Amino acid sequence: MTAHRRTVGSALFLAVLAACTPEAPTPLQDQLSLTAQSFDGLAGWREDELLDAVPAFAASCRKLANLPGDRSLGPDGAAGRAGDWHAACRALLEHPPSSQAAARGFFEQWFTPYAAGNNGVRQGLFTGYYEIELRGSRSADGRYSVPLYRRPPDLITADLGEFNDRFKGERITGRVVSGHLKPYDDRSRITAGALSGRGLELLWVDDPIDAFFLEIQGSGRVALPDGAVVRVGYDGQNGRPYFPIGRELIARGALERDKVSLQTIRAWLRAHPDEAGVVMNKNPSYVFFRDLQGAGPVGAQGLTLTPGRSLAVDHRFVPYGTPVWLDAEDPLVPGQRLRRLLIAQDTGGAIRGPVRGDVFWGHGADAEARAGVMKSTGEYWLLLPKTVAR
Repeated sequence: MTAHRRTVGSALFLAVLAACTPEAPTPLQDQLSLTAQSFDGLAGWREDELLDAVPAFAASCRKLANLPGDRSLGPDGAAGRAGDWHAACRALLEHPPSSQAAARGFFEQWFTPYAAGNNGVRQGLFTGYYEIELRGSRSADGRYSVPLYRRPPDLITADLGEFNDRFKGERITGRVVSGHLKPYDDRSRITAGALSGRGLELLWVDDPIDAFFLEIQGSGRVALPDGAVVRVGYDGQNGRPYFPIGRELIARGALERDKVSLQTIRAWLRAHPDEAGVVMNKNPSYVFFRDLQGAGPVGAQGLTLTPGRSLAVDHRFVPYGTPVWLDAEDPLVPGQRLRRLLIAQDTGGAIRGPVRGDVFWGHGADAEARAGVMKSTGEYWLLLPKTVAR
């Protein structure tokens, strides 16, 4: 009884305190805003090698063509319905352009560029990712001791939008314990062996830091001792929120904010092996993998990603398959702009908001260099069919 009264009294005190305290401004919820423009207003539009983006868009078009015509795309149908895309996709697939001029003509004939904003604010953050390379083995030994885990069979993901329209686009992940959905183990428990002995090991690699960055990138190539290369890709996540450990290193004074990159974080972890595990465990998110077949990593749209032309977006705001014109700071050349057509084909745990993107750069040293340092401010335009009225 005493405990109950104390709870009620605390609630009353907080209510009185709230009534006497000036209200803090309520932050605006993320909301996509679109403003129609012309292609003549897109800086760099006539210089980009648009033909390079056509195969990626054609692959997305095959997906879009299979959607029911009345399927709404984007928040509140902001990108129209699937039927609005069918004619353009059919034209592309039946008569693919064979020159830069023809590719430019195709997009200008069928689409209108819309400047995207978050409640009207058009500037956003654009980062990069790549296909990392690791060394590994199909069995554990003294060198290969870090497991890459398959998706556990008890990992459950629920689409909350199926239960209530208010939560459209939101998901929750966990496992059922005694009839109740509970949070899944976090990174610290998994790396301490919570999943060992269940036969979930897909491969074993020789470096926990490389394994950590594989999770962040979402896909990679693992070179085996016999010379074979195995591609692995994202196959689920434990449902815990992603925490960027660069933020932790800034808080520790280990790195300066403007110096944070994949390369500087990795260098710090390697230079501080006794602290590396603790810092990596600050990120409770953990990613599971599967074998990949084909020419490259597969994005959330279920398609092989195209280096330099595939973009990860927040799918709550930008439908997969949307052509996107990007104008952002070049990650490697200060003062220059990165202006190119990309196709929204993927997503990621850190890609949140109406104006947010992650450019897939492929694999190799150049891709790592670009992806590792890309923290570019920029804008983008969604290319929507002309039948989509605003």
